[in-house]
Amino acid sequence: MLPLIGMLSCGKAKNEDKGTEDKATAATSVTIKGSDTVLPLAQKEAEEMMKTNPEVSVTIVGGGTGVGVTALLDGTTDIAMASRDLKTEEKLKFSEAKKEIEKVTVAFDALAIIVNPANKVGQLTREQLEKIYTGEIKNWKEVGGEDAKIVAYSRESSSGTYEFFKEEVMDKKNYASDILSMPATGAIVQAVSQTKGAIGYVGLAYETKEVKQLSVSYDQGKTFVAPSVASAKDKSYPISRPLFYIFDKVNAAKVKAVVDFALSPEGQKIVSEVGYVPLN
Repeated sequence: MLPLIGMLSCGKAKNEDKGTEDKATAATSVTIKGSDTVLPLAQKEAEEMMKTNPEVSVTIVGGGTGVGVTALLDGTTDIAMASRDLKTEEKLKFSEAKKEIEKVTVAFDALAIIVNPANKVGQLTREQLEKIYTGEIKNWKEVGGEDAKIVAYSRESSSGTYEFFKEEVMDKKNYASDILSMPATGAIVQAVSQTKGAIGYVGLAYETKEVKQLSVSYDQGKTFVAPSVASAKDKSYPISRPLFYIFDKVNAAKVKAVVDFALSPEGQKIVSEVGYVPLN
C-alpha cells in the first residue's frame, strides 16, 4: 500500500488593498509533506481552512517524517509534518544550510499497539514489547497467548513513528532483522487485520474495529492502560507524543494561514474529530 497522498487546491484571491480587487492575483500555494501519522489531520484541517481562505491552496503528501524533513532541507516543501523531534544530525544539516527552523506542536498522539481481533492477548508490558521487536520473544504463548508465531509489523526507517517506538518502547535497542517494514500506517492496519499472529503500532487516529488495541504497562505489569484520547490527555497512557509542523522561518508569512488555522479553536476541534489529542 503506497503512502497516502492528498492534493487540495483552490483558486482566486482578492486584493483588498485600497478597496480594489486584483483579478490577476495568484493563490498562495503551500506544500506539506512528511509524517503519515499527521497526514489525516493535515488533510482535514486544510480542507476546512480553504473554505474560509480560498486564496490559499494546499498540497499534502505523506511518506514519513524523514521524507518531510529531507524535503524541507532541500526546499521542496514549505511545511514538514513530523511525529518525532528533529535528530541531532538533522539539526546540524539545517544549521550548515543556514536555515532557521520553526517547530510548532499542533496536537498530541497516543501510539496504539494493535493485534488481530482473534488474538486472546489483551495487554503487554513495555519489556514484553521490547523483546517482541528485538526478536527475543517469538511466540504468543510466551506472553499468555496461544501457541502461534508472532508476526511483527513496523513502519520503515524514514518514519518518525519507527524512531519514536525504538526510543520510547524498545529502549533504543535495534529492531530484529525479521520485523516486517511497511510503507504507511494504513498498510500496518491492513496487515494486522488480515494476519492472526500479527502485532503492529499506529497513531490513535488510525483506530479501527478491524484490529484490537492492547493495554500497556510501563511499571512492570502493575498498571495497564488502554490507549485513548482521554488517557493520552491525562498522561496515564505511557506511549504519548507531540505532533509537529516544522518550517523555515523565511517562509513564516507564506505558511501563516495554515499554521494559525491548526492552532485555532476550529483547528483544535478537528484534532479531536480526527482522533488525536488537542493542545488545550
